[in-house]
Amino acid sequence: MKPATPMVDPAGEYRALKDEIDAAVGRVLASGRYVLGPEGEALERELAAYTGAPHAVGVNSGTDALHLALVAAGIGAGDEVIVPSFTFFATAEAVSYTGATPVFADVDAGTFNLDPASFHNCITSRTKAVIAVHLFGQCAALDELSKICREKDLLLVEDCAQALGADYDGRRAGSWGDFGCFSFYPTKNLGAAGDAGLITTHNP
Repeated sequence: MKPATPMVDPAGEYRALKDEIDAAVGRVLASGRYVLGPEGEALERELAAYTGAPHAVGVNSGTDALHLALVAAGIGAGDEVIVPSFTFFATAEAVSYTGATPVFADVDAGTFNLDPASFHNCITSRTKAVIAVHLFGQCAALDELSKICREKDLLLVEDCAQALGADYDGRRAGSWGDFGCFSFYPTKNLGAAGDAGLITTHNP
């Protein structure tokens, strides 16, 4: 029997880049600046440029990225936020953290991403936002979702936890919505040695 190929292999990824990673960690440790240092600022600048979003802010995790984006937009008790029915629990959890109510819309059977028609049918007078989750490196139907959000004056939040580097119609994930929320959990496309996240936005 052939040995299993792991879905993710953080230790293997580390071994492949060991010298570079060790040198970078050594520089940070020697600097004494472990929080809000130049490496974090460089990451923010580089990911803003990479995604095409004007601004990027590093945060603790992907969940915190979603939560803080909603809070920054004024989402709270009495509001509804539409989320796909097939997603990691943190998507709906972040909505609940604000006091708002997550409303589950169906996903497209071919992509497993949010179905625009179902999203449209879930909109009520209390709806303030939608979180479009890009699963398996494939963006949701951002053209259709953006159009509905413009027509209904809704906030579009992209959950890009599995989509760093993905693009849709020539634009990168994280540059379409009012906010793009990224996770750097070790098993994600770009994993940290621990947990981390990032928000991209067009709103300073």
